[in-house]
Amino acid sequence: MSQQPEVDRRSFLALAGAAALAAPSGLAARERRDWLVVNALGGLSDPNDTDEAGQGEERNVSRRVIEDARASGVSAINITLGYVAGEDEPFEASVEDVAGWDARIRRQSADLLKVLTAADILRAKAERKIGLIFGFQNAAMLGDRAERADIFADLGVRIIQLTYNPANRLGDGSMAPGNRGLTPFGRKVVERLNANRIMVDLSHSGEKTCLEAARVSKQPISINHTGCRALVDLPRNKGDEELRLVASRGGFVGIYFMPFLSAASNATAADVVAHIDHAVSVCGEDHVGIGTDGPITGVDDMPGYRRRMAKQVADRRASGIGARGENPDTIPMVVDLQGPGQFDTLAGLLRARGYKEARIEKILGRNFLNYARLVWGA
Repeated sequence: MSQQPEVDRRSFLALAGAAALAAPSGLAARERRDWLVVNALGGLSDPNDTDEAGQGEERNVSRRVIEDARASGVSAINITLGYVAGEDEPFEASVEDVAGWDARIRRQSADLLKVLTAADILRAKAERKIGLIFGFQNAAMLGDRAERADIFADLGVRIIQLTYNPANRLGDGSMAPGNRGLTPFGRKVVERLNANRIMVDLSHSGEKTCLEAARVSKQPISINHTGCRALVDLPRNKGDEELRLVASRGGFVGIYFMPFLSAASNATAADVVAHIDHAVSVCGEDHVGIGTDGPITGVDDMPGYRRRMAKQVADRRASGIGARGENPDTIPMVVDLQGPGQFDTLAGLLRARGYKEARIEKILGRNFLNYARLVWGA
């Protein structure tokens, strides 16, 4: 662990609560305005929206979600598109989803910008737009044809995660029992992703798959949303060997705002800071960032949201895509790090932990930008 000044838990949580209630204005926002904030895996959705059928191409991102994202200070978000799991045909579903988001960006071009290069992240910031990075959380849409990576690269997909929680043709996910590592086809896919300058994301992967892909890849790889298994021994978190290898090869590690950061599966802002601190101690301050794995807009009706999430957990378990640590009483967020003030809150807590402003800015976005320059080019 890094030798940062300790803050007692009661004071830490009090600070988190006060910061979470504060509007994203005043001194904190003035300090934050010059910072670059990049969410290496997040969402541009409204957790209060229960209309699951209304997510098609014709639907715009709501004004509330846009304004919340702007108020948060975020400049770019890796949003999950395409097939993750289910009955849809993976390739067709993924192409349709990319087309839907392209149409949405065209209609809302005053607010949204498609990110293809690292320079586009800076452009989004300069133009006060929300940069959208097209990313997949499963490579199943490639089928058995690695050359399909060329198609998705041409469509503007910039991140492809090799596996979700179960195994696929490329390797084992974090919940696959075999830990068999990267398959021969997986090696071909990594090579093809490298050729297309697509980020290879090892979030959700099994340990052996992660280690082997990091070694095989000719470009640095990422783990865009994870926690540290040294602190909480759950499969969705990464061990020190994985973290260290990724960083040693120039890669990027994003810490999520997810229940897996706590052994009780109810994580707090203090847990997020602890996992960031551990990742920095293992990887160095130039390779750690944030990938919240959640939206920016806050929850209005928490009891109702908890009921919906309990059903979702049950459905995920029934379909075989759930992960250990997803329990009926947990929710996929950190309650005291939600809403437009979440990045300001985190910055304040890191500052209280003893982090200097330059290190905080690296964690909030500069490290991802530098990693993007290595893979995508300037």
